[in-house]
Amino acid sequence: MEHNFNGGEEDSPKSVAPEEELPQLQWRKETVPRVFIIVSSKLPQRDLISLLLVSPWLYRTLASNPSLWQVLDFHELNNAGNRLVAALSLPRYKHVKQINLEFAQDLEDKHLELLKNKCSSSLQNLEILNLNGCQKISDQGVEAITSACSNMRVFSIYWNVRVTDVGTQHLVQNCKHVIDLNFSGCKNISDKSMQLVADAYQKLESLNITRCIKLSDSGLQYILRSCSSLKSLNLYALSSFTDEVYMSMSLLTQLRFLDLCGAQNLSDQGLMCIAKCNYLVYLNLSWCVRATDAGVIALAEGCSYLELLSLFGILGVTDQSLEALSRSCSSTLKTLDVNGCINIKRRTREELLQLFPLLECFKVHS
Repeated sequence: MEHNFNGGEEDSPKSVAPEEELPQLQWRKETVPRVFIIVSSKLPQRDLISLLLVSPWLYRTLASNPSLWQVLDFHELNNAGNRLVAALSLPRYKHVKQINLEFAQDLEDKHLELLKNKCSSSLQNLEILNLNGCQKISDQGVEAITSACSNMRVFSIYWNVRVTDVGTQHLVQNCKHVIDLNFSGCKNISDKSMQLVADAYQKLESLNITRCIKLSDSGLQYILRSCSSLKSLNLYALSSFTDEVYMSMSLLTQLRFLDLCGAQNLSDQGLMCIAKCNYLVYLNLSWCVRATDAGVIALAEGCSYLELLSLFGILGVTDQSLEALSRSCSSTLKTLDVNGCINIKRRTREELLQLFPLLECFKVHS
């Protein structure tokens, strides 16, 4: 027998005058569910699930609203593989759009294969998949999950040393609409993966290949020549690229975010080509040791929308760079790191604020 969880109104009909019954009934059946849905949409997944246990009425109200069950978040949780399979077996998750498994424990290829075989219908609308730090996932797991997620647009598999170019091949074959890709720390992907990505995803908007140590100029050139829609490119801690490839970055006319920390071969000539990326907002040049005033001045003149610039550890820049940045970027620059630039005059916070009134942060690196 189902209990009454509506405050006892139906158990005490005499307490409500007939003329008041209709408005109260309408309020209970229409207004209350709407309020719960609005409130529930702001709650963490765990709290939302707890609400299901409050009453059968609330369970029906929440479970019947697909917009509340579009995200599955198991990041850093134990037994994540089994939890994921169990969740996607429930009808309320049949329209899930985002799954976060970042550093989830106990997730293996076998779980992704189970999803492919038993829950593929629940993955048809999946757009965002985060497998960051899931080090037990291999090319086999990538093949399984991507074959069930043809509408995926964002794929992240940071810090995985088991995935190779074979996994990339499965990704591009199965998911045709990816615009955001994170391979950071995937040390076993090579230039072949970059060629596959460039050929399949010419509308790619974001690419992170931090510490992908097998990549060479050839691999990055595939991307630069084919993916002209890129808005974000992260090349952090990749010191092997030559100046030739940096000079090709002028092709990325829509670029907003560029991280070149540790680009030891980047010269002023390369910076002058990067300066043609006129809409850059974020630029990390930390430890780009060949850069001098000539390159930074060109950047200041070409990239007047910069909000963050790090010149950390560059000995070849002087006050001339700071003055050029002040002339061109003082109305936008909020973060400027010149720590370790020993040829720039030491200034107090107040003196820097005179040059850059919007400055909020003076250090990118500790």
